[in-house]
Amino acid sequence: MAKISPFKALRPEAQFAKAVASKPYDVLSSEEAKIEAQGNPNSFLHITKSEIDLPASMDSHAPEVYQKAKENLSAFISRKILFQEDKACYYIYKLVMNGHSQFGLVCTSSVDDYENGIIKKHEFTRPDKERDRIEHMKAIGAQTGNVFLAYKNVEEMDALVSRWTNEKNCQYDFIADDGVQHSIWIVNDTDTIDAITSLFASKVPATYIADGHHRAASAAKVRKELGDNAGPEANYFLTTLFPANQLQILDYNRVVKDLNGLSETAFLQALENKFSVQERAEAVKPEAPHEYGLYMNGKWYAITAKPGSFETDPIQILDISVLQNNILGPILGIRDQRTDKRIDFVGGIRGLAELEKRVNSGEMKIAFSIYPVTIHQLFNVADSGEVMPPKSTWFEPKLRDGLLTHLIANNQEN
Repeated sequence: MAKISPFKALRPEAQFAKAVASKPYDVLSSEEAKIEAQGNPNSFLHITKSEIDLPASMDSHAPEVYQKAKENLSAFISRKILFQEDKACYYIYKLVMNGHSQFGLVCTSSVDDYENGIIKKHEFTRPDKERDRIEHMKAIGAQTGNVFLAYKNVEEMDALVSRWTNEKNCQYDFIADDGVQHSIWIVNDTDTIDAITSLFASKVPATYIADGHHRAASAAKVRKELGDNAGPEANYFLTTLFPANQLQILDYNRVVKDLNGLSETAFLQALENKFSVQERAEAVKPEAPHEYGLYMNGKWYAITAKPGSFETDPIQILDISVLQNNILGPILGIRDQRTDKRIDFVGGIRGLAELEKRVNSGEMKIAFSIYPVTIHQLFNVADSGEVMPPKSTWFEPKLRDGLLTHLIANNQEN
């Protein structure tokens, strides 16, 4: 069963919350982060992307970058922008985007659960990305990046969250520049804290990483590398747990540079072996599994996989897999989406217009709009011990960094 714990968050004074809150470190390049933080000395990007405060010529993974992050975190604390909670608490984090609301429990989750498979994974991780976060955590003695976990709904937990958020005042409540509303409540009542811990220990057999595989893997490795300097808090890592029925997974689309030597006519003919193909006057956003939109030479097509063209195991039934096995691989010659430079990925948050733009510019030859993975498909893949194809899921809205940080080193108060 899932083992979670309250923690003494390092967090901003309420009047600084909006200025501190920053986009996740891994959705911005160094240049984008520098622009985003310009004119805002309180942006948490000075800690998560500290290279923005160093010469542009410096490698973003140089030791000086991590040392700068440590200095900046200390400065935020000494300037009283951030302070540490006196009592270990849980926190409820509400996100609202385009009328869609979801409530997550911010807590720390057990590193042992991660290593023992109670926290389930569905993606491979890259050692270079892990090493970056490992060095960052070790340098500053804290976990700044939240791991986004999902769990199968527990009615008692839903009721507890609803009751608390209806009866209590939130600590933070602001609308970020991208229009997403962020609200956080502090759960500091001992009986309620114990009830939450007990519910997960008795009702939640597993949690699932939705977003943050590298952050989770890095946290597990940091515990070992810290050695004697690893405080008790290093046995846990920063997570926000959302019930499955509130989550919103967007499409994750594909653009390809060329037709692998085929003419447009020959390509469309090749598709008809395993797909029905219909030209459409408007952009095609798939409305059901195994339906796709295809954009090429200023025209949209709706293509649908024919019965018998795909297998039904948890991996092969995924729309991404059907596309790979029937089009990207055999027709377009893309064998590995992770490494092939002819393919790129476009998050659904950018809309279908972004696909048209990439093709119309001449940068790409063809685009595919794809029906999004469902949370139940993600659970099925993780439960089977398999991994998703690359770039399968795009979760929105995203949590902000800086509002709740988890301190893990012995030389910091916990």
